[in-house]
Amino acid sequence: MHNIISDMANGTGPVIWMHCASLGEFEQGRPVLEQLKKTYVGHRIILTFFSPSGYEIRKNNSGADYVYYLPMDGKRNAAAFLDAVQPKLVIFVKYESWYHYLSTLHQRKIPTLLISAIFKSEQNFFGPLGSFLRSMLENYTHIFVQDKDSLDLLKKFGVRGACSVAGDTRFDRVQEIINQPFNHHSIENFCTDEEVLVAGSTWDEDEEMLSAASNEFPSLKLIIAPHEVNPAVIEKTQLRFKDSILLSALEAGKNSSNSRVLVIDCVGMLSKLYRFSTVCYVGGGFNKAGIHNILEAAAYGRVVLFGPNYQRSAEAGELIKLGAGFSCSRQGEFTGFLGRMLEDKIEREKKNNIAKEFVETNLGSAEKIMRYIEKNLLLSN
Repeated sequence: MHNIISDMANGTGPVIWMHCASLGEFEQGRPVLEQLKKTYVGHRIILTFFSPSGYEIRKNNSGADYVYYLPMDGKRNAAAFLDAVQPKLVIFVKYESWYHYLSTLHQRKIPTLLISAIFKSEQNFFGPLGSFLRSMLENYTHIFVQDKDSLDLLKKFGVRGACSVAGDTRFDRVQEIINQPFNHHSIENFCTDEEVLVAGSTWDEDEEMLSAASNEFPSLKLIIAPHEVNPAVIEKTQLRFKDSILLSALEAGKNSSNSRVLVIDCVGMLSKLYRFSTVCYVGGGFNKAGIHNILEAAAYGRVVLFGPNYQRSAEAGELIKLGAGFSCSRQGEFTGFLGRMLEDKIEREKKNNIAKEFVETNLGSAEKIMRYIEKNLLLSN
């Protein structure tokens, strides 16, 4: 807290505060953060995280003026933080609701938004302790939900306060990523003009299936980005794929002519790798937490494969309905579908176009939120 107080005392300009639980929520809030920074040039932006996964990766490269861990929720901490920061606008992303922070913001009449929120009937908001948790939501000035189901659920349980459907800002974020120029000669030389399966955020179960598929399709090249990049995980992945090469070795000039598998041993590159793919696979679907971000792949116009646990991903369900996503729970299902996509280029391109169109038709969430901020004069230039 001392650093925060010192930084704020030494800085000038009104403050916008955005809070994200972790890296995923930051990427979700980023389109709004970037538009705020561009529109309200004289304002300082403070970004807070709860999880190290967000803070450690984005503390030096976030687009914000200051990045902190959020001090633990409590009456004294909330008051001290807000006394130091004195935000003109506060934005929480997706799930974050802290009682003392929200109630103090409400008491001080500071505009507070919740963006890209999504609500499901199985959440604690609608369980035995739901009444208290739902009351916290009424401290928000406005809640922007991702879909009509979330809006209907809040109304059904009597949540008072302003709420509207604005969509998911992740669509805006992935579109920004694919529009950014990106060249990587080492990866381009590895891929050449061959068919490539890019597998992102993979775990053990995912890699076992990928390894079997690699044996079945000897001409197929793989780019694998494990969920974790610590030395033990990377070494295990390399042992599983005997003909693999690390990206760090490739960049150092090692010959990759005998390698069919490229293992990414750094963070922050996955969202750009899908552009090299013929077909994409997104990991996590064999774990309790479920699959990782499939929009990063779909945005490039790629059919996406993933494991059976995708229920928490609304976009996965939509892509399955549209025919551009495929869930596989067994090895045979995976290799069978992959084989069809590699053999039938016309069908593959059809599915690719569906995936791209799905992302493009869901753009505009950040713009809706910005229009609300400007229309209601929550900030001044």
